[in-house]
Amino acid sequence: MIFSAFFKAYNGASFCFPLFFERPLPILKQVDGTGVCIIPDREQKRDMTRVLIIHPPVAKPGEPPAGAARIRGFLEENHVSCRVLDAGLEGIRFLLQKQPEIQDTRTANAWRNRDRSLNALKSGSAFSTVDHYNRIVGSLNRLLFLHGRKYGYSLDLANCTHDFLSPLSSRDLRRCAEKPENDPFHDYYRDSLISSVRNYRPDMIGISVNFLSQAFSAFSLTGLLKREFPGCRIVAGGGLITSWMQKPDWNNPFSGLVDHCVRGSGEVFFNEILKLNVPGRRVSMPVYNDFYRQHYLSPGFVLPYNTSSGCYWNRCSFCPEPAEGSRYHPLPRERAVREIRQLCRVNRPVLIHFLDNALAPAFLKTLISNAPGVPWYGYVRFTSHFLDPDFCRKLKASGCAMLKIGLESGDQRVLDHLNKGIDLKMVSKSLFNLHQAGIPLYIYLLFGTPHESEESAGMTMRFVADHHECINYINPAVFNMPAAGHEARLYHTRYFSGGDLSLYVDFHHPLGWDRIRVRHFLDRVLFRHPDIAGIRRMTPKTFTSSHAPFFHLDIPQSVM
Repeated sequence: MIFSAFFKAYNGASFCFPLFFERPLPILKQVDGTGVCIIPDREQKRDMTRVLIIHPPVAKPGEPPAGAARIRGFLEENHVSCRVLDAGLEGIRFLLQKQPEIQDTRTANAWRNRDRSLNALKSGSAFSTVDHYNRIVGSLNRLLFLHGRKYGYSLDLANCTHDFLSPLSSRDLRRCAEKPENDPFHDYYRDSLISSVRNYRPDMIGISVNFLSQAFSAFSLTGLLKREFPGCRIVAGGGLITSWMQKPDWNNPFSGLVDHCVRGSGEVFFNEILKLNVPGRRVSMPVYNDFYRQHYLSPGFVLPYNTSSGCYWNRCSFCPEPAEGSRYHPLPRERAVREIRQLCRVNRPVLIHFLDNALAPAFLKTLISNAPGVPWYGYVRFTSHFLDPDFCRKLKASGCAMLKIGLESGDQRVLDHLNKGIDLKMVSKSLFNLHQAGIPLYIYLLFGTPHESEESAGMTMRFVADHHECINYINPAVFNMPAAGHEARLYHTRYFSGGDLSLYVDFHHPLGWDRIRVRHFLDRVLFRHPDIAGIRRMTPKTFTSSHAPFFHLDIPQSVM
C-alpha cells in the first residue's frame, strides 16, 4: 500500500522498570545411565550468548514492538538468551515523572494531573469523548515538550524533532552519539537503562530503529552504550535502517560506531552471526514476556501481530515496497490462527493490531471462520469482497473493531495511474456496506501525486464529503516520491535537504501541482469543508489510528 509504506519511516525516576534477568539453566544430558553432565557443545555455547534488543524513544507507547518480540522468539527457540527492553515506553514515563520548569498555569495543571492523565489512558476513561481524550494527551505532550526544549528538541508522545539537527544526516546522528548528554532521555539512560544493561551483561546489543522519530535518541543511546560497554557488539536494525541500506548510494556512515548494520530480517542476521544453522526462512512466534502490559498507554494490552511481510498487491506506482525489493511472504493461515490463539491465552489482550501492509482477503475469510475472540483491527485494500453485505457483517461478528484503508484519490484517472487496482463505484458500495455492518473506517488520502491536478484534488474532496457518513477518520498526506523508485528517474527531482539518508525526493510536478499549492489546498479548502472538518475533529491526537478503535469498544471492567 502506498501510504502505509510511505508512513513507516516518516511519522518518529520512579517508573524505571528493570528487566527480568534470570540466567538460563544449563543443558543437562544423561551419560551411560550413570548421571548427568553439562554439555559443552554448540547448543550450550548458544545458551552462554546473551542478546539484548532495545526499542529506543520515540515511538507511540501504546503497544509493544512486534519486531523485537519476534526476534526474541526466534533466539529463544534456538537456545540463545535474549531480552527486550522498551526504552521508548520507559523513557517517556521517566520524563513524565520529572518536573519540568513551570512558568504558566497550563503547565502547572498538566504536572499536577499527570498521574490522573496516565491512568485515564490506561483505564479507558480518557476515551469517553474525543475532546476529553485530546485534552489529556495534550497535557502529557506539554510536559514532554518542555523537557525537550532544554536540549533544542520538539518532543511529544509520538514524535521527536530538533531545531537544527536532521535525522536524515549521518553527520548529525554521529554528533548525537558523540554527545549523548544532550539528549532529553539522557537522565533515563544514566539512572536506569545503563544499570539494567550492566545487570544483564549482554554480549550483543541490538538497537531497533523503525521510525525517524527514534533516530536521534537511538544514536545518542548507541554512543553512550559504546562508551559504557566497549567490549559489547552494537547492532543497528529495524525498518528505518533497512530502508537506508537499500539506498543505491549506501556506504555505511556509522562504521566505528555500530559494529553491524542489518538489512532486512533480524532473524537472518542472528542466524548467521551466531552460527545457529537454522535452514530456510524462519519466522518464529513473538514473545512478549518482557513487556509490562499494565504500563503501556492503552486501556489494556494491545497485541501486535503480522500474518505476512511485504504486500500481497505490491503493484502500486511510487510505493517504497517494490522500490526496496520487498517480497510478499505470508504465514500459513492455520499457523497464524494457532499463534494468535496462543498469544491471546498468554497475554490476554483487549485488542489485536494486525501490522500487515494489507491483510489478504483469504486471511479475512479465515478470521470469519476462526474468530480470535478478541477485537481486532488492521489495514486492508478495497476489494470485491466488501461488495457482499453478508461478508461485511460476518467480518464485524469476527471482532473487527476498525479497518484502515488507502483510498488515496477520488479521481479514477489518478487511481488508474497509481495502479491501485480499485474502482470508485466499488469503493462507494464498499464504504456503505462496511458502515452498515458497523465497522469504523480510517481512510488514507494522498495528495500531490504526479498525475493529480487541483481539479483531481477537488474530486477527492467531494468524494469524501459525499461519503462522510460512512467515514469515521481520515489521514490526508502530501505525496513524497521514493528516491529509490524507478519512477523517480522520469521526473526532475531534488532532495528535500542535504542529508545523505533521505529516502524521498521532491520533484517538478508536470501539472504545476507542487507541494506549496497542495498544502494551501489542504489548509484553505479541504480542511474547511464542513463535512470533512467534522471527520477531522474526531481524530485522536498523537496516537491517531492506534487509539481510534478504543472509541468504538466497550473497555472490559477488569481494565477499568
